[in-house]
Amino acid sequence: MKKKTTIYDIAAKLGLTAATVSRALNNNTKISLNTRKLVLETALEMNYEQNKLALALKSGKSYNVGVIVPRIDSNFFSSVIRGIEEELYPKGYHVIICQTHNQENIENEKINSLVNVQVDGILMSISNANLEENKGFNKILKNKKTPLVFFDRKKDIKGISSVTIDDFKGGYDATKHLLDQGCRRIAHLSNDRKFEIFRNRYLGYKQALLDNGIEFDESLVIETQSNVLDGRRAARLLLDMETPPDAIFSSSDFAALGAIQEIKESGFNIPEDICVVGFSNEPFTRFMELTTITTVDQFPLEMGRKAAQVFLEEVSNTEDTKITKNVVLIPELIIRKSSLKNKEG
Repeated sequence: MKKKTTIYDIAAKLGLTAATVSRALNNNTKISLNTRKLVLETALEMNYEQNKLALALKSGKSYNVGVIVPRIDSNFFSSVIRGIEEELYPKGYHVIICQTHNQENIENEKINSLVNVQVDGILMSISNANLEENKGFNKILKNKKTPLVFFDRKKDIKGISSVTIDDFKGGYDATKHLLDQGCRRIAHLSNDRKFEIFRNRYLGYKQALLDNGIEFDESLVIETQSNVLDGRRAARLLLDMETPPDAIFSSSDFAALGAIQEIKESGFNIPEDICVVGFSNEPFTRFMELTTITTVDQFPLEMGRKAAQVFLEEVSNTEDTKITKNVVLIPELIIRKSSLKNKEG
């Protein structure tokens, strides 16, 4: 069995002390940049593997960060995770990914597990709107040593940082675009408005109507899950109305896709009869063969990077005063065929 390279082997090769090599590998600024670079290059050449357990015992850090998401089989959350990893991995952190399937009991188990293995922090998109009742979550709040950063879905809790987008603006801009296309009876497929992100998209939609002299009609708001089947169900309800809508703004791209399928199968044309706008900029929205879907881009990669940066600021803070940041990214409306009725609009 091949002998593992140690810091003493690197030190012998470079004519340095083991202490200098150790400091260089840990990026200690007392060691010159050239020496740090030389030690790192030599360590790579000699296939040196740092003993993470020893490092953790010495520093009091595990160099593991938990990431909790409702689901990983969506481009949005997988892109957020990618952004987090791209930011944290070069700093020596490993990411433990957990998905809750939007179930409160699973969310509680995942939080407990991460706290019990002593992760250095948790970055989280909540599944449970009543998060304060979650025992695992309250465990984090009591354990002040574990930084927590919300992203996308969050709760406004004092002392907890977050990275989100301006969902109100996203909903407002999507609805205003439909109004600019000449649409006047605009329906909204809303998800559970106990979650702040869906409530704000709904409020943005509502405000855009009122600002443009359109009376708000609650009957045109249908609560859906973020999936194709529920989008079809909601569209069916709207099409069966005595006066169907001439546009649909959906809080989810998946529900928007389901609505488009149902509308087309019912003999209506998109966008001539009914315009459709989604939310999230999932990859399929731009690859639809005949009807690319207008949507709101949430910049998930940037969201992941920002969440990781906020965590790094918190974990490196040596002051007695806790750092709390609430970063809000600006969404962008991506206009495509599903809503472009007025080509000059």
